[in-house]
Amino acid sequence: MAEDQQAFDDLLASVLTREISGCRRLNAVERLSGGASQETYRITIDAGDGERVLAMRRAPGGISLAEEERINPGLATEALLMRCARDVGVPEPEVHYVLQPEDGLGEGFIMEWIDGEALGARIVRSPELETLRGKLAFECGAILARIHAIDLAATGLDRKLQVITPAEFVQNTWERYQLYETPQPMIDYAARWLMDNLPDNPPVALVHNDFRNGNFMVNAQGVNAVLDWEVAHIGDPMRDLGWICTNSWRFGRSDLPVGGFGSYEDLFRGYESVGGNRVDPDRVKFWEVFGSFWWAVGCLGMAEHYRTGPDQTVERPAIGRRTSECQVDCVNLLIPGPVSLVEPADLTANEDMPRVDELLISVRNFLREDVMSQTQGRTNFLARVAGNSLDIVLRELALGERQRADELARLQALFESSQDLTSLRWRLVHGLRDEILPLDMPGLADHLRATVVNQIAIDQPRYSGYQTALGASTPGASMPGSSTPGSSTPGKNV
Repeated sequence: MAEDQQAFDDLLASVLTREISGCRRLNAVERLSGGASQETYRITIDAGDGERVLAMRRAPGGISLAEEERINPGLATEALLMRCARDVGVPEPEVHYVLQPEDGLGEGFIMEWIDGEALGARIVRSPELETLRGKLAFECGAILARIHAIDLAATGLDRKLQVITPAEFVQNTWERYQLYETPQPMIDYAARWLMDNLPDNPPVALVHNDFRNGNFMVNAQGVNAVLDWEVAHIGDPMRDLGWICTNSWRFGRSDLPVGGFGSYEDLFRGYESVGGNRVDPDRVKFWEVFGSFWWAVGCLGMAEHYRTGPDQTVERPAIGRRTSECQVDCVNLLIPGPVSLVEPADLTANEDMPRVDELLISVRNFLREDVMSQTQGRTNFLARVAGNSLDIVLRELALGERQRADELARLQALFESSQDLTSLRWRLVHGLRDEILPLDMPGLADHLRATVVNQIAIDQPRYSGYQTALGASTPGASMPGSSTPGSSTPGKNV
């Protein structure tokens, strides 16, 4: 049942006038986000001496879940996390009030409104932030060290947050991918590498778990708010350093491994400058690989949701195709090397009129030139996504058949078998899952690299990781104190 707007406004006004110092009345409330995970509101109040802006973060629909039904810590714990972080010098908005059951608004909290830039692409590219970018990696390192130093016992967070080990992270993600029943050998290769290279009894601390470019806010002076604590846990602190370095969050700047704006060296120096434990580059690399592995599986989850879920928007299968972006990032980290691209077919050689490509191009151009010029908001966005999906189909027509033929030839040579492509893909996947095939099996790395790089040539040839794989742009800088990002430990020979 849809929430009654007037009843919502009345309940909110009652809370504000009672709990917020100086509040005379509620002037306006605006929901800012769609709220797939949480809802965010901009609230304007009459504070007596003028208007004051606040923010509210609330569970979708105001529904409060029982403890046993929660996936994440919950918004009351999120508010506690923000307060604890603020107490140790992490830039955070002040939390003014945590909603109670008797308020009738569900689970959530009211906090200070903070102005700033949170869009990752703008943080990477905006001319206004050019001076800031030079010091941002160092600052992020210092912020993470302060988060990791929070006393779990003294704050009570040890009783509210889940402890998650590296092995549990990898195994849970791997098992989730297997439920999708799609053979993606590079994902299984990355999972095997991660299980073979698990950190050895790392120290544990509070982990934000989603600290990345796009999940903090900046102004001209630096970071002024750390956002989205909803997946915080207790675990290996190097998880946070690896996540901010994952290529998906560099927004096209693969040469700047920390969020697309800084270097490993600056991040690590910032971390150690405020008392953070000495950074372990090998553990950071482990979590960087995990980040791409995890997001590769997450993209497939969007495609699975399109097939089985109620929300079958054009956006979900498009995101599903982004799994190849994350897989090529795993290739660049674990098995870099030369690769040959298949030659595209000449679609114009077909004498049909109109050709299939002409039909697709006409629809794509209609979406981009007509629909997008006459729409705004989400409809405009989805039209752009639809046009991009048609570009993928066009590249699939030109490259797909030849790519699959080459993949089949490599697999038949690898296994000395005449089986079909699907059977051989599954044979490779099960060989990796069951540890029948060693990760250093002759020809395996070359096959995976060629398959993934040629796939992303279809899915998104403008992705920075694709350019890195081809050697067309500078790879991410070597991690100080570690082997180069492309090195890997051979898997088990069984």
